[in-house]
Amino acid sequence: MNHEKLKIVILGGGTAGWMTANLMAARWKDRNIHFTLIESPDVGIVGVGEGSTPSMQNFFHEIGVEESEWMPECNATYKNGITFEGWTSIPGFEKYCHPFPSQMDIHTFPKFDNNCQLRRHNFDVEAHPDRFFLGSYLSQNQRSPKANHNFPFDHPNGYHFDSNLLGSFLRKKAKQRGVEHLQRHVSGVIQKENGDISSLKFREGEIIEADFFVDCTGFAGLLLQKTLKVPFINLDKVLFNDTAVVVATPVNKDDLNSQTKSTALKYGWAWDIPLTNRTGNGYVFSSRYCSVNDAETEFRTHLGLLDADVNVRTVKWKQGRLEKSWSKNCLAIGLSQGFIEPIEAMALHLVYNSIGHFITEFESGNFSNQNQQQYNSINDRAFDGVVDYILAHYRMNSRRDTDYWRDNAENQNITPSFLAIVQSWLGASQNNLADEIKKYDTGSFFPLASWQILFAGYGVFPPPENVKPQNIGNQSVNMDELDNFIQRCGSNYSSHLESLNTLKQLAK
Repeated sequence: MNHEKLKIVILGGGTAGWMTANLMAARWKDRNIHFTLIESPDVGIVGVGEGSTPSMQNFFHEIGVEESEWMPECNATYKNGITFEGWTSIPGFEKYCHPFPSQMDIHTFPKFDNNCQLRRHNFDVEAHPDRFFLGSYLSQNQRSPKANHNFPFDHPNGYHFDSNLLGSFLRKKAKQRGVEHLQRHVSGVIQKENGDISSLKFREGEIIEADFFVDCTGFAGLLLQKTLKVPFINLDKVLFNDTAVVVATPVNKDDLNSQTKSTALKYGWAWDIPLTNRTGNGYVFSSRYCSVNDAETEFRTHLGLLDADVNVRTVKWKQGRLEKSWSKNCLAIGLSQGFIEPIEAMALHLVYNSIGHFITEFESGNFSNQNQQQYNSINDRAFDGVVDYILAHYRMNSRRDTDYWRDNAENQNITPSFLAIVQSWLGASQNNLADEIKKYDTGSFFPLASWQILFAGYGVFPPPENVKPQNIGNQSVNMDELDNFIQRCGSNYSSHLESLNTLKQLAK
């Protein structure tokens, strides 16, 4: 990098834009770089979901922000995992929790793995995932992921938050870091002879030049899709959902969950996300199977709000990703890069991962396009691995009550990696699950434990009539001992409400 100041323009605000601005400004604080974030006053935040994975812990740590500073300001709560209910009709597997991993898993995951293998070979052992993981216990008992001082094992956690408030908070922090903030509406994009973007024209009459541009324009895809003509890979035949109806309801502050709830409905699923001031609710569905009006009626009935005077918002999206998210002197981040439905709350995880990976590759390539191909290859594999895991929620369902669920279960638009992983679990191939995940590099976000929890949580085992009653001696796990171990560990974590009240006190 030469000594002349590098100019980077981030086009688009929202959570993705301001996360980009904060992370770049933090990582490159000692570099000669000027950052400008430009957002249109006409465009608001989409805010499809209001949850995250533990990657947001890493993000806030990197930009030097404590939970007590941002969580109360954004009405945020803790998230230990996601509970799925009604996705399968198999008795005993009507719901399960997909917890975030913890240090305690080193003691409990081998036991879960052991019983899964026995159950897959028809032995009658406990293999439902909920009794094997501390995160599930914390979720089911409304515990915080923060341990007492005498138990030095904090549990990695995600968050629930107000998307609009988080965007405003991150804007404030970025401006404190020296990021220039302009409110302008783009009217045109000027390119060089080689196709690079040279400058942006604005409705207000200005022209702003930069060396590098970050496209955070959301589904509009103004820079990479519309200007650089990067193709979009549509996944609507793989993942059917394209719409959500969203409504807020009051929250019971004395009964505050520390998990997201995902409940399967007739044509999709409903989320339940607790904030400190309200509950965020949404019904994610496919418009090919259900109209918005019918979805709203079903959702209102589900919430007990059929005749209530509440504001219901509709959000639409397209599922898929760009063929490459870094092209010429422009990078796509967030919805402009691609979108996978919010069932595992991966949107901000992908944002954080993409920004961090880009910063590493751009800097190691001397702030040039030298490592562009490597970045795109790794980024695409990570995105596609997420698609495989999300697809499993639908392809493995055992509901047959609507065409939506039947078509999902019979969907043949699947990848070779997905097929290999499923066949390894079902015993239809000689390879084991861990080998297939490693072979196809699909475990960067969802490792072996996540796949096993999904399959076991869905009850994807030999049918009960095939279960062997044989005595397997010491091979099976002593579940009473395991229950006691997890309960003793869980007793060291305070209630969710208590931890949130502590944060409020620290914020004063």
